[in-house]
Amino acid sequence: MSAKKDGMVNIGGFIVLRDDAWMEAVRNALILNEGFPTYGGLAGRDLEALAVGLVEGMDEDYLRYRLRTAEYLGEKLEAAGIGFVRPTGGHAVYIDARTVLPDMPVAHYPAWALGNALYLEGGIRGVEVGSVMFGKRRDDGTETYHALELLRLAFPRRMYTQSHFDYAAEVIAEVKAKAAGIRGVRIVRQPRYLRHFSAEFAWV
Repeated sequence: MSAKKDGMVNIGGFIVLRDDAWMEAVRNALILNEGFPTYGGLAGRDLEALAVGLVEGMDEDYLRYRLRTAEYLGEKLEAAGIGFVRPTGGHAVYIDARTVLPDMPVAHYPAWALGNALYLEGGIRGVEVGSVMFGKRRDDGTETYHALELLRLAFPRRMYTQSHFDYAAEVIAEVKAKAAGIRGVRIVRQPRYLRHFSAEFAWV
């Protein structure tokens, strides 16, 4: 579990296993990458913050607010004719980029292009969950694309007010209105694995 959202901490996470052999393998990897199990990984202060965050993150009032926040943005997007994954869930809203950029070919990575447009238009940061993340470039240079082109807008805990979400909805609607002028991208350089973290792009 990455704990930086619903664990309510600035860093950290954990892995839970029921298999002793797997646990031994994880501990060995920890020694190679972080340090011995008694001193590697997170600092004591961060472990304590995570313990407190997990308790606070289970508070019913907090969870009700968290779920309602995502639902609220979903209602705003629906009113603007923008598609998204339903139900909205807890930590993010996933916009269907094809409903904002319906004429952009998948080869121009519409979810990535939407992320660029939102940042340039209103400083809104999202992350692509689509063909950059899950597509692949074969050795012959051909590309496979993903069935979905989503842009994830994740919500930092206890950070934004209703006016922030009103602003986000307005910016997204403005970007949709300018869809014809939004440029796609092409990948010019990518690593062999996890290309969505460090690939380089150029405008189409």
